Amino acid sequence: MVRATGKSEAVYARLKSDIESMRLRPGAKLSEVQLGEELGASRTPVREAIRRLAREGLVDFVPGEVARVAALSLGGVRALFEFRMLLEPRAAALVAAAGAADEPVLVPFRGLLDRLEKFERAFHELDAATQARSYQDFYELTEEFDQAVIAACRNPYLARTIGDLRSQTARLRHLSHSGPRRMLTSLDEHRAMVQAIARGDAQSAEAASRHHLAQTLQALIDSLTTLDSMAGAEIQLDTLR
Repeated sequence: MVRATGKSEAVYARLKSDIESMRLRPGAKLSEVQLGEELGASRTPVREAIRRLAREGLVDFVPGEVARVAALSLGGVRALFEFRMLLEPRAAALVAAAGAADEPVLVPFRGLLDRLEKFERAFHELDAATQARSYQDFYELTEEFDQAVIAACRNPYLARTIGDLRSQTARLRHLSHSGPRRMLTSLDEHRAMVQAIARGDAQSAEAASRHHLAQTLQALIDSLTTLDSMAGAEIQLDTLR
């Protein structure tokens, strides 16, 4: 495996961020020459970055064409969430059980619970435009929760597998929170998960995680369907993927 250079690492980080935030839309072409010009890099670090993203499933190579941002599809989203539902509820239960026996495990979750509640209070005081700009703050809180579960999960294989899926799930986050109503519902779901873990309740943590994933999947299906009817060229609903 070729060791990533500093430049390829920077290009990789930028492209990954653009894909996860949907600034680079599913199906967008990734020209090495054009990207190199935009990012001030030669073709070699751009090529290395694209190959790394392909290994993570964020980029597809189409024979005879340049690389493209991997398409989103209803079939692919369902398959991803079926897998997540096998993993993440179990991880939440294991973390809660570990915390019941080892109090320090619960400390990060208790702090996160306080921050979620502070965010909600502040959110309700904002006007609509400012609320939309604050979504990134909520994404960061949910990412902190996910990383806390991974860090506290004492099954290294389970933790590693969940971590490996983060690239796939990150870009879906922007679609699953398509409006303030869904975002606030998701906040309630995260609060339920954090509360269950923070009190060491493995059964409730597992149930809350499964409920959150089911609700998120439905929100994604609704968003993808709506986006397809509005801008079908941007979101590909290839159910065979």
